[in-house]
Amino acid sequence: MNGEPNLSTAERGVYMLVGLGLAAAAAKPRPNPLLSVLALAGGSYLAWRGYVGNCPVKAAITGGHDSERLVYRG
Repeated sequence: MNGEPNLSTAERGVYMLVGLGLAAAAAKPRPNPLLSVLALAGGSYLAWRGYVGNCPVKAAITGGHDSERLVYRG
């Protein structure tokens, strides 16, 4: 949860909107409650990442300072 922000303002907004939308979708009753729990957890995580402004997946792909860049060596 630490590290420098690596998301732009627009990316942060998208993360928060998608995350909150997914979490809100979890409120709808479903036949399988596990789907609601997964939607709530995933949405909350995305919204939090947008708020913090740091995404470990983007850092791994683009070569952020916290991790090495993922490169295909085939």
